[in-house]
Amino acid sequence: MPCPLCTGIGGTLVYQGDKFRVIRADEVGFPAFYRVVWTAHVAEFSDLDDADRSLCMAAVNVVELALREHLQPTKINLAALGNVVPHLHWHVIARFDWDTHFPAPVWAGAARPADMVRQENVRTKLEVAEKAMVRRLTPFGKTGIRLRAPL
Repeated sequence: MPCPLCTGIGGTLVYQGDKFRVIRADEVGFPAFYRVVWTAHVAEFSDLDDADRSLCMAAVNVVELALREHLQPTKINLAALGNVVPHLHWHVIARFDWDTHFPAPVWAGAARPADMVRQENVRTKLEVAEKAMVRRLTPFGKTGIRLRAPL
């Protein structure tokens, strides 16, 4: 069975480099659910060499910082599970104390009804947050080498 992260983007493309991409996932109830997807098909973070591990975590950090700055979430959740899709990708999820599952993981059962007004308010801020991600990721260059400090 082909890998869905090798054969498809996996969501709305925010940034594409040679070594990784950032996508906004279409996860109902979680408008600020992002993934940093490694381009090469590897299953584990430890499959990367030191430089690529640093690059991958720097990208995760950029996404987290942009979400914190522009959305002011209650918490950021980070996860690299890969049980269903064994292709290295990090989940970077802005969580809010009003979301349907908080404080439980997004994969748990819902604890309350969705607050559509608050979800839409988050959605209205995503474009600005994504522009900040791109601005901060672009210095990594096409090869993934960081050319200058993030803005």
